[in-house]
Amino acid sequence: MNNATLTLQDGTIIEGTAFGAHADAVFELVFNTSQTGYQEILTDPSYRGQGVLFTVSHLGNTGINQEDNESVKAQVSAVVVRSVSPVVSSWRATTSLPEWMKQARVPGICGIDTRFLTQKLRDGGTQKAALSTCGTSATELLKMARDWEGLDGRDMVKEVSCRTPYTWQADPGSSWVPPHEQKLENAHIVAYDYGIKHNILRQLSSRFGRITVVPAATTAAEALAMNPDGIFLSNGPGDPAGLPYAVEAVKTLINSNIPIFGICLGHQLIGRAINGDTGKLKFGHHGGNHPVFEHATRRSLITAQNHNYAVLPETLDQADVEISHTSLNDMTVEGMRLKKHPVFSVQFHPEAAPGPHDAFHLFDRFREMVAEVLHA
Repeated sequence: MNNATLTLQDGTIIEGTAFGAHADAVFELVFNTSQTGYQEILTDPSYRGQGVLFTVSHLGNTGINQEDNESVKAQVSAVVVRSVSPVVSSWRATTSLPEWMKQARVPGICGIDTRFLTQKLRDGGTQKAALSTCGTSATELLKMARDWEGLDGRDMVKEVSCRTPYTWQADPGSSWVPPHEQKLENAHIVAYDYGIKHNILRQLSSRFGRITVVPAATTAAEALAMNPDGIFLSNGPGDPAGLPYAVEAVKTLINSNIPIFGICLGHQLIGRAINGDTGKLKFGHHGGNHPVFEHATRRSLITAQNHNYAVLPETLDQADVEISHTSLNDMTVEGMRLKKHPVFSVQFHPEAAPGPHDAFHLFDRFREMVAEVLHA
């Protein structure tokens, strides 16, 4: 097998074994603590521009299948892992992880001390990095990492959003999400695609009759002209500060008094639309085992998370917004409810994929809000 070199912006050089594509990549390196679900992680558009360091000891034993994709292609820039399984053992697999990464042009490095790297990111924060599986020198990789503009302030959404509106149709993974027993067959939801995951669309489709997915740059007027019964604001990659057009649209949508549900980036955009601010976390939240306190029920939810930015609570007007969920790891804002409009949002991923199902009830809450409008 070929050698691979990973270089961090602080000058750290890691030598390991290459797998996946024969390529160079520059990215923001983050660690993910999920124990399963690597296919969903690698196809999650929220990881655009990032390389994923997996804390789980090995990947690849379940291969790649046709049902677990969260978008139509690989989204990560690189994969960093302790070891890659040479054997694929799942009956659902159609190809191996290294072969799939090769076809997707995603390079990977294995055979390294991932605990050392995880501790470095935990203690020092997220870093820019460069990986080569084709012989590029460490000196050149260091220059590439340091010269790269990074993700702060950039519009990464334009790289993953759909180009034209479309009606969501069932995909191979939809068989795992049965229709809700009280599905609103006549309800129409307009879902903004900032990098929307397929399992979000599956969850929405199980509860509503029609889901129209629209590009991130869709204006509020264009969305409202579709006569939606509810608006959904999706997850997505990068810095919400780089999306002023989206913030402006969300401001108008909030004032329309149509029920709105936001997840992850959609949550952050709501925060900025109500004149709050967002900031970058030291090393972000990435994984399927993050505890969140739900204030209304006083329950702790174990949640899936994937974000590097968060809404800053001190910038929110407490007369207009109620914090509904709080991280039990670092006390950051994990959910909000507007007091004067039918709008709520969460920073975590209630659709999971991968992750626990503790928060599926939030989709039911959105269904109930839309039902109240339809039956008014």
